[in-house]
Amino acid sequence: MSAKRDYYEVLGIGKDANADEIKSQYRKLALKFHPDRNKSADATEHFKEIAEAYGVLSDPEKRQLYDQQGHRGVDSQYTREDIFGGGGFDDIFQNIFGGFGRGFEDGRHQGDSLLKEIELTLEELAQGKRIHLDVEKDVLCNACSASGCAPGTKRETCRYCSGSGQRQTTRNMGFTSFRTVMPCRDCKGRGFVIKTPCRDCKGAGQYRGTKAVDFDIPAGAEPADYMIEGEGHEVPNGINGNLVIRLHMKPHKYFRRDGADIYFDHHIDIVDATLGGKFKIPTLKDPASLNVDSGSQSNTIIKLRGKGLPRVNAWGNGDMYVRLIVDIPKKINKRQRELLLKFRDSY
Repeated sequence: MSAKRDYYEVLGIGKDANADEIKSQYRKLALKFHPDRNKSADATEHFKEIAEAYGVLSDPEKRQLYDQQGHRGVDSQYTREDIFGGGGFDDIFQNIFGGFGRGFEDGRHQGDSLLKEIELTLEELAQGKRIHLDVEKDVLCNACSASGCAPGTKRETCRYCSGSGQRQTTRNMGFTSFRTVMPCRDCKGRGFVIKTPCRDCKGAGQYRGTKAVDFDIPAGAEPADYMIEGEGHEVPNGINGNLVIRLHMKPHKYFRRDGADIYFDHHIDIVDATLGGKFKIPTLKDPASLNVDSGSQSNTIIKLRGKGLPRVNAWGNGDMYVRLIVDIPKKINKRQRELLLKFRDSY
């Protein structure tokens, strides 16, 4: 990316966004563009751009300097290590189900990941919910302790590759020798052979089964992808894959959601808008009283503090924003018309 974009534009937030909003938006985008999960050609560049924007805007001093002087001010005062060294990036990836993932440097094979989609109501997301899933996947064979060998027997080192799992061939062509390395055909690249396979898993050390997985959706969780490490396909002598939970929210009859805040349209007639009063409205818990001032206009916004969803990994709840919609009748009877004419003449 040749020219740096505005950091607020990169994260898709306004310049008045608070720390929680910045963190929440970064978390969404980082999960979406992390190279381990997004295989598009420009995912890595997008991820770096997002991380850099968060590193600056999440730090009050760097953010103030950026607001005053832009990229030039930040670049002249801070190195990339200064930017990426702060901001709590590790904390971001410790999502509600655990870490985003580990790097496996020991060379062991990792099982494939699984994706499960669940859909919850807004009320369930507000309260939190215990989830039980029966996951069909490859599981390790208990009968042979994942060795693949029948009880009382053991694996034997492949005599053709001496346990390396590879076979090498050399061809002389003129003055040049070409060496080819291929997986051993006798042991299929495993380095060992099983003379007497386990009857349960047929020597594979694993079989297709079902495992119960229980986890908690914390109060205030947002629709996104979350990872449970080690609950994907299991592999002998390797590392289990991961289970990705794709969380959806069912459409709500009354409310719209934006992070921890919710929005609600309350319809009133012209008389109530003119006179004002107290009205009962639904919330995520019990009905609440809404005070409407006399002379309120349509599209007036009334804020009910703390009536939104709990903030994940933060204190308190979001707010509820009520928009007044003044309904004007399309038809009125003769008596109502007379009263309105008198009312107009009384001005």
